[in-house]
Amino acid sequence: MTKSELIAELAAANPHLLARDVEVIVGTIFDEITTALAHGARVELRGFGAFTVKRRDARTGRNPRTGEAVPVGEKAVPFFKAGKELRERVNRGKPARAAGDRVRV
Repeated sequence: MTKSELIAELAAANPHLLARDVEVIVGTIFDEITTALAHGARVELRGFGAFTVKRRDARTGRNPRTGEAVPVGEKAVPFFKAGKELRERVNRGKPARAAGDRVRV
């Protein structure tokens, strides 16, 4: 599911809201999650999961074409851990998705 598909489904499920208002709401939620993670905070959505930031130490990588050693600096990466309710709902319900049916938001 893409972000625009999410907005369309939420707008259809909430006819009292305009599509552009739903777009603002979804954008605001994503922006707030991003801002919190950028400040090192943990974001937990009960029943869905938790977003955190993990640090990766500096390391020496390799250029795949030349095999040359390349320094890779320390970096922060977002990490998501699914909540218990989400895991249970996914596992009890539907058959596995085909490789081409990836969910994008």
